[in-house]
Amino acid sequence: MPRWIIGPNGRIFIFGFLSAIAPLSIDIYLPALPMLRQALAADEAQTLFTLSAFFIGFGVGQLLLGPLSDRFGRKRPLIAGLVLYIMASVACAEASTMQAIVVSRFVQAFGGSVVPTIVQAMVRDLYERNQSARILSLNMLVTASAPVVAPLIGGQVLLWLDWRAIFWVLVGFGVLALFAAFALPETLSASRRHEANPLTMLLGYFELFRNRRYVGYVTCSTLYFCCLFAFIAGSPFVYIEYFGVPPQYYGFLFGVNMIGMITSTYVNSRIVVRRGADRLLRIACTIGAAGSVVLLATGLSGFGGVAGIALPLFVVLALLTIVASNAISGALAVAQNRAGAGAALAGALQFGAGAITSGAVGWLADGTPRPMIALICAGAVASLIANLLLLGRPRD
Repeated sequence: MPRWIIGPNGRIFIFGFLSAIAPLSIDIYLPALPMLRQALAADEAQTLFTLSAFFIGFGVGQLLLGPLSDRFGRKRPLIAGLVLYIMASVACAEASTMQAIVVSRFVQAFGGSVVPTIVQAMVRDLYERNQSARILSLNMLVTASAPVVAPLIGGQVLLWLDWRAIFWVLVGFGVLALFAAFALPETLSASRRHEANPLTMLLGYFELFRNRRYVGYVTCSTLYFCCLFAFIAGSPFVYIEYFGVPPQYYGFLFGVNMIGMITSTYVNSRIVVRRGADRLLRIACTIGAAGSVVLLATGLSGFGGVAGIALPLFVVLALLTIVASNAISGALAVAQNRAGAGAALAGALQFGAGAITSGAVGWLADGTPRPMIALICAGAVASLIANLLLLGRPRD
């Protein structure tokens, strides 16, 4: 095996590539949502349930499969999950009803859910707190390119083919991810694995809930992620249908926010060891909440049109990676030797919130940007409140 694959830089690259499974699976088919709704004669709420089903599957999968990595090691569950993801992606491409797509998306997410959980646990196996925050930031620097590229790919695919081709692209990604997983070493030695049965390990989640700082980190991150999920669910209809943006150009409006994430991720990775993860987390939550209030004002008033929504959105979403990487590194540091379970619970709560948020966007849909921007503002402000109440003074 080539040495670069198993070296530190190679591991970071593979971690980033594997972690792209969630944003790629979600974002690549966003430009196709209006087409999918028309092709299968569904309404907006039914169409968005394909997105909610993915979030539910991703959350449930992390909750159930995450603890297995603490007992059986990181690599075997990772490979098994990717195989299931590939099979479900094929089923999505071959589906002929909205119900079949919903079920297949759930299974696809269930299999893929183990990937980010294990990647985060592997990082925790290898690095200490502030270093793990730095590595997770670098990891997000790689994965943040997926939301930039994915809608662009999806939009261009739709110029020549239909929505089914998008799921075949995901099949190809799954195969490449499987080969990348085989290249990784096992990071959890047999002596460090938990011998408890899976049921006991699942009940161990309650121990994590008893730790105030773990709950604070995870709540802060989960609520801020609601901003992203509301944007993902609402933006195709807001930009394409409300503002009349062509599907092939939607990816540019979507991707500019991801460029902001990439920039903030790079900055965070450069300064987090010196400034401290807790301090940067507080600053990001504060600025993000302020930006969301501006978004609510411009969105409700209609001031600035597309720019009035896109500019404050850029500020809110650009800070997501700083919040996420610093919060999850804090949560895993608190979880200590239960990193797999800690990462799984955090991921499950995030994607559970995503399912609720995306469903709420569909239920509240009124043909305007109001439901999307209201939920984004609520998520950012609530994240700041959770940070202040549950985490208190930064401990860096």
